[in-house]
Amino acid sequence: MNETLLEVNNLKKFYSSKSTLFKSVNEQVKAVDGVTFSIKKGDIFGLVGESGSGKSTLGKTILRLHNKTSGDVFFKGKNVFKLSKKELIHYRLQSQLVFQDPFSSLNPRIRIGEAIGEAMIQHKLASRTNVRDQVLSIMEKCGLSPYHIDRYPHEFSGGQRQRIVIARAMALNPEFVVTDEPVSALDVSIQAQIINLFSELQEKENLSYLFISHDLSVVEHLCNKVAIMYLGNIVEQASRDELFKNPLHPYTKALLSAIPIPDPTIKREKIILKGEIPSPITPPSGCKFRTRCPIAQKKCADIPPDYKDVGSNHFVACHFV
Repeated sequence: MNETLLEVNNLKKFYSSKSTLFKSVNEQVKAVDGVTFSIKKGDIFGLVGESGSGKSTLGKTILRLHNKTSGDVFFKGKNVFKLSKKELIHYRLQSQLVFQDPFSSLNPRIRIGEAIGEAMIQHKLASRTNVRDQVLSIMEKCGLSPYHIDRYPHEFSGGQRQRIVIARAMALNPEFVVTDEPVSALDVSIQAQIINLFSELQEKENLSYLFISHDLSVVEHLCNKVAIMYLGNIVEQASRDELFKNPLHPYTKALLSAIPIPDPTIKREKIILKGEIPSPITPPSGCKFRTRCPIAQKKCADIPPDYKDVGSNHFVACHFV
C-alpha cells in the first residue's frame, strides 16, 4: 500500500482587497476556503475547475510560494509551514512547479543548458565540470536533442519550451511536482506529446503530481484521482474511474457534459450553467454553487453542505446526494 506523500488539511488562503483612489476597501478574497485532500506516492492527482476557482493559488500555497491564512500542509509527515530554513530548502528540492506559460518562466538571456543546470550547481547536485553531461542526460529524458543545449528560449516552439521547463524541474530529482495547466497553451497534437512525457517520467522516476487543469479530457487520460474545485472549495473527489462513471455533484455533471465526443453518431445532452462564477470576495451563502445550480432549493441558501464520503472514497458536498 502506497504511503501518503502529501496531506492538505482545511487549507485557507485569503487576500485583502486593495483600496483605490475613490474607495476604501477592507474585504477579503477567499481564494482557497478550506480544502482537504491527500496524495499518495505515485499518484497523479487531477485538480479541475473554472478560471477563478482557486486552483493555482492552492498549488502555490502547498509549495509555500504563498503563506497560508490557516490550515496545514504535511509533506512526508512534516508540516511545511513549520519547517526550518534548512528543511525548507530540502522541501523545495523535493517539490517542483511547472508553470502554464513556459516562455515567461525562462530567462530570455540564458541558454537552456544553463537554465537547467543552474539549480543543480546551486544545490550541489553537480559540479561545474560535470554539469553539462548531467544536463544532456535530463534533456534526453525530456525529448530534447543535444544540440539544443546552447540555444536561447526564443529559438524554440511552445512545446519544446514546455519540455525545457519540465527538464529544469526534473534536474533536482523531485518526488512531487505541481503542474499548473501545463498544456493549456499548446496545440492539441503537442498536448498529447507533453501528456505522454508526464506519464513516462512518472513511471520511470516514481513521481507524484498535482495536475491542475480545466480540461477534463486531459485529466481522464493522465490522472488516477480527480478533485473538482469551485470557488475555493473542493465539491467532489474520487478515483478517476469512479468520478467519470458516476458523477454526483451538479457542477461535475455540467463539466463532464461539455467534453467533446469524437464519435458524431453519439449525442450527449449538455448542461448549460447560468451566469458566471461569483466573486470570491462575496460568495453566496450556504452552498456556493447554488446561484448556478439546476437543482438548488431554499435549504441550499441557508446551510453549507457537508463534504462527506458516500462510499468507495467518493467525497461530495451536496445536500441532495
